[in-house]
Amino acid sequence: MKNFTAHWKRIGTILFFPLFLAGNSQAADKELMMATTTSTDDTGLLEYLAPMVTKATGITVKWVGTGTGKALKMGEDCNADVLLVHAPAAEKKFVEAGFGINRREVMYNDFVVIGPNADPAAIKGKDLCTALKTITDKKAAFVSRGDDSGTHKMELSLWKDCALQAPDKESWYLQAGQGMMPTITMAAERGGYTLADRGTYIKYEADNQGKPPLAIILEGDKHLLNQYSVIEVNPQKCPNAKNDLARQYGDWMVGKEGQAAIGGFKLLGKQLFTPNAAAAK
Repeated sequence: MKNFTAHWKRIGTILFFPLFLAGNSQAADKELMMATTTSTDDTGLLEYLAPMVTKATGITVKWVGTGTGKALKMGEDCNADVLLVHAPAAEKKFVEAGFGINRREVMYNDFVVIGPNADPAAIKGKDLCTALKTITDKKAAFVSRGDDSGTHKMELSLWKDCALQAPDKESWYLQAGQGMMPTITMAAERGGYTLADRGTYIKYEADNQGKPPLAIILEGDKHLLNQYSVIEVNPQKCPNAKNDLARQYGDWMVGKEGQAAIGGFKLLGKQLFTPNAAAAK
């Protein structure tokens, strides 16, 4: 793998790239490096799953939570063994280009448009495209991830699908260039709207004791499905990728135990992700 200076996490502990680790080589052989989207990290899902994965497989999972675009680039640059991401079109291109193999759907939730309870643009109850057009017409504050993440890719596709020009330099359209939680915080500070995955929104809601500054204003549209998949980095492109561990991890995630664990992950009594792997059916 190429040198990568970002921090890796395992159960909340900051760890460094394994070239700098000393210790038991046998244990290091069972370390799996994963690049993933911020939502699986921010929600606490990975911390919840990690000890179960270790107990079932002996694998220690370490991860970097970043935008899906950057996670795919990490795989392309041989800086991860496996990916857990949520931008199907980009994922399929990644696999078609030969960088990834064995892409398997794992779980889903949905995207929601959130904003101030007062709903200053009055979009509640409107269909998605009417709501986006209303935000544009009223120049209501909207905060974009702006980071090539799966959420950002989805947002850009929604403007296009609704036959609207994607905002760019408009004064009411702000690009955070950060993860989902900082983007939500910025939207709250500006009294604006943003697109968020439901799992991260529930975590945000829980962090605010069930009374968050921003509420779900629009949900349930068919365009807002948020599918997550696991992809192994192709060892033919990255000879040092631990494909055996990546395959075991993917097998566990799509198997009955992993799927049940994903379905059992809840905050405020709400399920954050719905398992939907074909292997578990």
